[in-house]
Amino acid sequence: MLLDECIKYLNIKPDGIYVDGTLGLGGHSEEIARRLDGGRLIAIDRDLASIERAGARLEPWADRVTIVHGNFRDVAAILDEQGVAAVDGMLFDLGVSSPQLDDGQRGFSYMQDAPLDMRMDPTDNVDAWFIVNRWPEDKIARILRDYGEERHANRIAAAIVKRRREREIGTTLELVDVIKSAMPAAALREKQHPAKRSFQAIRIAVNDELSAVSQMMETAPDRLKPGGRLCVISFHSLEDRIVKNAIHERENGCTCPREAPVCTCGFVQTLRSVTRKPVTPGGEELELNPRSRSAKLRVAERV
Repeated sequence: MLLDECIKYLNIKPDGIYVDGTLGLGGHSEEIARRLDGGRLIAIDRDLASIERAGARLEPWADRVTIVHGNFRDVAAILDEQGVAAVDGMLFDLGVSSPQLDDGQRGFSYMQDAPLDMRMDPTDNVDAWFIVNRWPEDKIARILRDYGEERHANRIAAAIVKRRREREIGTTLELVDVIKSAMPAAALREKQHPAKRSFQAIRIAVNDELSAVSQMMETAPDRLKPGGRLCVISFHSLEDRIVKNAIHERENGCTCPREAPVCTCGFVQTLRSVTRKPVTPGGEELELNPRSRSAKLRVAERV
């Protein structure tokens, strides 16, 4: 996803130290590793299946790549464990990978029947089944509204609770049926799949994604060397807003009145935006990978 753009903005030094906080298929990591000579790449992922696949792909560069099973939210702690004080660049691709979407047993897709799972890390305790069948109605409505921006959140939550009183909702397509049953006819005629927003919301809740992004944006910039680059690819407005605001606070966080001759609030700039607007995929990438259409890349540099 936005591979050429990420490599360009990371401005890779052959002897530098880099982090790929979301290893996935290993495409970004492979291109970073190719450019290292004496440098090091620390690649992190929550998904053991992704680590296995990407590990085989990165085998030719095993001497310069360290793969860690972990959550990108803990990037600072992971760097401490690796004995690394600061790095030259970090990349975070916040999307769900194609194998996760396409694997019928992972439960991410509303187009295939599968167990209600949606965990990035299968060792986590909370899955989609637990949220759908055990969470109270008001909590389900809140995540549908806040994380999925679903207009019919209250109706869908009520329908879920009503159905599970009769029998547990066990699969993705059973959940899709419940969602459809709660939506007005006009909403069902919209171009977007009626379950898309709800599935997004439940996935975010299962994996605590927004909290992870917030924690990463709070700690990761402090582990960059001066001139080091932070590249973050987001796929929906909630993630992008967190990234955008975190960069803005470190770039323009002075709270003094505009008319004040000098800053007295103590603000110290730590990031500088490299891209004034988010970078989006070009026509060729959109044609090859339609799933990239909502991707936004923001880049900042440590001051």
